[in-house]
Amino acid sequence: MKPVLGISVYPDIRPMSEIKQYFALASRYGCTRVFSSMFSVEGTKEEVLDLFRDMIESAHTYGLEVSLDVNPGCFRRMGAEYDDLSVFHEIGCDIVRMDMSFGTEKDAVLLKNPYGIKIEFNASSKSLQEIQELLDLGVDKERLLFCHNFYPQRYTGFRWDRFLAVNHELRKAGVRVGAFISSHAENTHGVWNAVNGLPTVEKLRDLPADLQMRIQLATGDVTDILIGNAYASEEEFRALEKALETKKMEPDNPMIKVMESFGTSFSIDGIPQKKLKVIFDKEASAIEKEIVLDFFPHMDFGDSSEWMWRSRGPRFIYHGKRIPERPCDGDFFQPGDIVMVNESYPNYAGEVQIVLLPMKNDGQRNWVGHLAPGEEIMLELVHDGDIVIFEEFV
Repeated sequence: MKPVLGISVYPDIRPMSEIKQYFALASRYGCTRVFSSMFSVEGTKEEVLDLFRDMIESAHTYGLEVSLDVNPGCFRRMGAEYDDLSVFHEIGCDIVRMDMSFGTEKDAVLLKNPYGIKIEFNASSKSLQEIQELLDLGVDKERLLFCHNFYPQRYTGFRWDRFLAVNHELRKAGVRVGAFISSHAENTHGVWNAVNGLPTVEKLRDLPADLQMRIQLATGDVTDILIGNAYASEEEFRALEKALETKKMEPDNPMIKVMESFGTSFSIDGIPQKKLKVIFDKEASAIEKEIVLDFFPHMDFGDSSEWMWRSRGPRFIYHGKRIPERPCDGDFFQPGDIVMVNESYPNYAGEVQIVLLPMKNDGQRNWVGHLAPGEEIMLELVHDGDIVIFEEFV
């Protein structure tokens, strides 16, 4: 599934004029979703509906699909029922995020509403069996969405291993799975005095927004990324947009001829691309940086050892280029180091390797650099056969 990027806005905290400007900014950088908390807005039913009607109309002018978060009290206050979502239809709502379930049969009625409104459940609220029961009742899978909560209070965010397990189960059903990341722009806001960001996963809370997204998407089980707090900066949007870009194999890519020489056709269609940011050694040569940054595609052949992830392609393309041995301090390379085989071992010179376990520095490899802070989490998510794209950390 193609990833979806979205934002969150809080019309009870900030004026609508600011929010509309934020819609314009977000849409320029590929955002297509908006999340907002309806239940946190005070006022009469008419006042709340008028507020969100205005917000939704503006969001739609920028091509943004709107999801409104409701709890049981809000649902009743708006006069909605599981078999009557007309109030949400009247204000143009695209997605209703339910903080509760009515039970399988009533949930099926909810999902089959005549307005085409999608229903988004808490990602931890339904089992694979319950999802299958809904599908067996004729629910359109395209209308059934899941999204995790966000957590304003530091140290309360979702546990990483549980996050992975829940998402993996949901994706077995082929449904979309959303999660929140945090902006680190100045003076952000959100529900419940969210001064520490609004992420789903606690261990990702303080990482750069684009790294949070890359990690979640790299799991292969998250499809929708929402920035939980507002307002993200334009710099963050640029980084997020860049992180979502994928490279294509050009017809004149030299690796095509290399693989053909082995009697194998070569295509990268459907292969996951994982981006890693690198801090280069100040002594790294121009050819070493060129190989790491410009060669494409860096990928293993599915038989890397426990000690490294290796990209063998460069040794074929850069065969004969000088990669002199450079002295490297330390007896061992450490996990997260980026190393390159030098010309002291000519058969493999140019091969790029990511160290996974401490490896003895035997002089056959040059230390090129190290993964940037936080990027080591990505090592858990680079699998056999994946494509790795290296970018310089600045």
